[in-house]
Amino acid sequence: MTAFQRVAAYAPPAAVGLGLGLTSAIFRSRPGLAAFEFGICAGRPGPLDTDLGVPVLVEHGPELFAEADLILLLPGASFAEPPPRHVISALLAARERGATLAAHCLGVFPLAATGLLDQLEVTTHWQHADQLAARYPRVLVRPEALYLDQGNIVTGAGAAAGIDMCLHLIRRDHGAALANSIARILVTPPHRDGGQRQFMTAPVADGDDGDRLAGVIAWARANLHRQLPLDTLAARALMSRRSFVRHFKAATGTTPHAWLLSQRLSLAQELLETTSLPIEQIAERVGYRNAAVFRERFTARQGLAPRDYRRAFSQAT
Repeated sequence: MTAFQRVAAYAPPAAVGLGLGLTSAIFRSRPGLAAFEFGICAGRPGPLDTDLGVPVLVEHGPELFAEADLILLLPGASFAEPPPRHVISALLAARERGATLAAHCLGVFPLAATGLLDQLEVTTHWQHADQLAARYPRVLVRPEALYLDQGNIVTGAGAAAGIDMCLHLIRRDHGAALANSIARILVTPPHRDGGQRQFMTAPVADGDDGDRLAGVIAWARANLHRQLPLDTLAARALMSRRSFVRHFKAATGTTPHAWLLSQRLSLAQELLETTSLPIEQIAERVGYRNAAVFRERFTARQGLAPRDYRRAFSQAT
């Protein structure tokens, strides 16, 4: 699977404006940073209704799929109706030649209509997960996930989780440095830990507890070279260990240990891509006193050893 460059976004009838906006913001060409070829298509070229009540003029039909490396199926209020046959045929042909297909939120419904999701684990907006499972019983719906990567098929959860899915695709194919740079431009986290379950209620404490927790998270990100035991983090938050773990998991959807592991390895990705530091020094900078343990955990997460990852994604001169 080669890194994608040409991106086609399929906008269904009554397309959701948020989906159109976020994909355009993420994949538009930025001189010196990203050179994606991005286009929006619909079932037919011409004016397209949106959920905002403002039509969008779409210049392309599904012929855009024929040259795309990545096809995004955007959410639309018309999700109850399957796509037209010529759109499904074009999607199947694109998948057959090796294109990656990705959908989030209600965009997962038209992708499921192609049959390509049968027997695959997928996600969608938690509010519509039961409906997706009932309509397409051969699809394995996992409503707790923010996104699920099945190689050439990727699905994401609702609304803003489309950003998580798109940044994951960029990180996967082009490396963490580019994904992090685009995330900074969008003023969004480059990677969110946890799943949708954290958004089904409102468990994060307001007031002093929430402020202290946010401060500890920011401090931990800035001090990943330290060991950061749980007692230290809890003490900085002025909480007991038990209370800190409970508040932390409610806010992030994961445990402090799992969050720290993810943060350390994400920083390691960027250092491997953008510096020529020896592996041992990178291990120290992300909090590993033992470089062998760092290599083992990095390889388990990325599927590549640190040296091989650097060879594939290095931007250092």
